[in-house]
Amino acid sequence: MHRTLSPRIECLGLMLFALILIGAGLGLRQAQNVDEERFLGVALEMLDNGSWLIPHRAGEIYGDKPPIFMWTVAFFVWLTGKPNIALYIPGLFSAVTVTAMVYDLGRRLWTQRIGRIAALLYLATYQTYSILRTGQIDSLLILFTTLGLYGLARHLLLGPAWRWFYVGCAAMGIGVITKGVGFLPALMLIPYAYAVRKGWPGVVAMPGEARKWLLGWVIMLAAIAIWLLPLALSIAFNGSADEIAYAREILLRQTAGRYAAAWHHREPFWYFFTNVIPQYWLPLVLVLPWLVPAWRRQLQKRDGRVLVLLGWLALVVLFFCISSGKRKLYIYPALPGLVLVAAPLVPWLLQRWFRPRPRFRKMFPALVATWFVLWFARGFVEPVKDGINPNQTIMAQASTMTHGADLVLVNWSEGHWLFARQPIVHFGMLDSTVERAAQWLREHPDDYALVPDNVLSRCFKPEVARELGENSRAQWSIVGVAADNGQCGSVSTSTVYRFSWRATVPGQVTHR
Repeated sequence: MHRTLSPRIECLGLMLFALILIGAGLGLRQAQNVDEERFLGVALEMLDNGSWLIPHRAGEIYGDKPPIFMWTVAFFVWLTGKPNIALYIPGLFSAVTVTAMVYDLGRRLWTQRIGRIAALLYLATYQTYSILRTGQIDSLLILFTTLGLYGLARHLLLGPAWRWFYVGCAAMGIGVITKGVGFLPALMLIPYAYAVRKGWPGVVAMPGEARKWLLGWVIMLAAIAIWLLPLALSIAFNGSADEIAYAREILLRQTAGRYAAAWHHREPFWYFFTNVIPQYWLPLVLVLPWLVPAWRRQLQKRDGRVLVLLGWLALVVLFFCISSGKRKLYIYPALPGLVLVAAPLVPWLLQRWFRPRPRFRKMFPALVATWFVLWFARGFVEPVKDGINPNQTIMAQASTMTHGADLVLVNWSEGHWLFARQPIVHFGMLDSTVERAAQWLREHPDDYALVPDNVLSRCFKPEVARELGENSRAQWSIVGVAADNGQCGSVSTSTVYRFSWRATVPGQVTHR
């Protein structure tokens, strides 16, 4: 007689599986892309300068994102002393925790088997692998949006469970100060309200509880205030013009302004359906031709669980489709809802396919195992394939060539700052032009400048420059004042930022 594992043991097993799968290659990985370089650099600079409320990038205020993810990375840097591991721990923690929540919610809404299928579908999806193994904000955001989904689902579909509702509201608040869209689980209330009004089974009506509902939103605002209130008080009592500009940027332009009128990553309305879902929601997307009719039949039977989860999934995707700015990772918070609403249909699909094809029944477990083994192996292959970050090599060579003199950055990227081994000078991420660098060298003849070759000849003699190397953006050269070609006149003064990493930062991290 087949003996079923207890839910606790099975959940722990799935969490361990997530840890192994997403953690493959941890320690070999190195910050490679501009997002990872930026977030690791901001976290290290927080440890370096103690400015926790307002993030900085090479001394300049960084106003694109709230600081929660950088706080988390900084904490793990302090804890482990290893930046290249600390950067990826938030995604690893999210993988383990979200897997457990998806399993438990699937088990409670349907059966233990469905919970197991939902968790495996979540881990098998390409977008899970591609995001949770990175050092990006979305690798932590998914933790809070899924906890919000879990808390609200426990209340709306399995409740009343006001404590879980409050946990979900708190998670949404933390999600908002992680990345503005942390409120997405609240969209569940729209299909839930419809289901309650129409009397659908599978949802829990809770009339006459206005105060308890209101308390949830108060808790959400309180969670947001964990960062926003100290920031507001700091600015109110001793805020500089730059700090006031930062508050305006992060609270208005980078949230509502960016959603309503994005200035980069502009894509058409259908972008997610043509460029993201077909690839990043593999393998689940392959069975959508069978799932969609099955969902329609479940809705015809008035299954409130399916209506709420499927309605929420549709609203999240629609929310991001409406915005003109789109990136592949934006719709990732919807994935746990997708696997939860798809998992109950998987046994039916497998039975339908296996019955006329008994040989496929024997092959299927091997295909599933191969899929996961390939993802696991890729975790070790990718770091070897990527090699050393070219910016690390460039900055090491620059320090040697200039004997550690001050280095002026032109059209720089975050990798130059992250891997700097000497004091750096710049005029802001957007204003570090070659003309300003030429003027600076005339005034500071002992300094050098790091200049991309595509703008070098505007102010400097290319034949006098010393080649460094190439990254994904350009070929780079070192120049001194002797390379000035005299073609660039004086330019208007700009804010000057001087920055250097300390030899070590808290937690015994040797940055050099």
